[in-house]
Amino acid sequence: MVIKEIETRSILTKSNLPVGDYSVNPYVGCTHACKYCYASFMKRFTNHAEPWGEFLDVKHWPEIKNPQKYCGKELFFGSVTDPYNPQEEIYQRTRALLKQLQGSGIKLSIQTKSDLVLRDIDLIKSFPDARVGFSINTLDEAFKDDMDKAVSIERRLAAMRELHDAGIRTTCFISPIFPGITDVSAIIDRVKEQCNLVWLENLNLRDGYKAVIMDYIAEKYPNLLPLYREIYTDGSRLYWETLDRIIRTCAEKSGLEYMWDDDSMEKPFDAPPVIVNFFYHEEIKKSAKKGGKTNA
Repeated sequence: MVIKEIETRSILTKSNLPVGDYSVNPYVGCTHACKYCYASFMKRFTNHAEPWGEFLDVKHWPEIKNPQKYCGKELFFGSVTDPYNPQEEIYQRTRALLKQLQGSGIKLSIQTKSDLVLRDIDLIKSFPDARVGFSINTLDEAFKDDMDKAVSIERRLAAMRELHDAGIRTTCFISPIFPGITDVSAIIDRVKEQCNLVWLENLNLRDGYKAVIMDYIAEKYPNLLPLYREIYTDGSRLYWETLDRIIRTCAEKSGLEYMWDDDSMEKPFDAPPVIVNFFYHEEIKKSAKKGGKTNA
């Protein structure tokens, strides 16, 4: 693992994500080394020769002197790195930034695959309406181990439960959904009592990792290879359209709200979770962000 500390002019970047006004990434690279990571495109901007997952740049930035100017804005921690990768335990850059932003009035949103986030539970609680999301795209630990080096699914679920029990809003980010492998309904059933939101995102194969995933499917799930070729070679959306209908039906039977591309619905903390479909999120226009069109 190649780790170095770097200086950066700013830690906040304006974002076109449908779930945040600014993206916040205290690190460059991510040592969870997810095989399907879309953020691996960042490597071309880093001057690193190491494979994705085998390097990490630890950011240092000028202290934010007037954090109140971001009052009311949503800051999304973890768009191209995990803010609670294992090295955060040593360098504490995410923790340092949370301390700088206390009392600023920002809307805090954190996305992680680590239960290290529990270390900062008191800090996170100091941000009104903060939310913490956990990426969970399987309940099969063996498949998880094939895909990433992050903590187990059970540890993520336990951390989600602890945060939710502490009164912090939680999100289960079912992403990426692997066709024929990810059991979306089973995951929703498992988390529906301990989260406020369920986000859905399809597996999007591009760049160098497309071949990695296709080779993996050919080796471990050869019966699914025709389906993956249909989706990722021929460009068919039939699988996702069918899955959308299945999830919508399951949501109706369970009494859960089901929406497209908009997670701005505000419900009481103890209300059942809202399911938000972010399939094709890369096609969402900025005007369709929160407060925009919903497809309920």
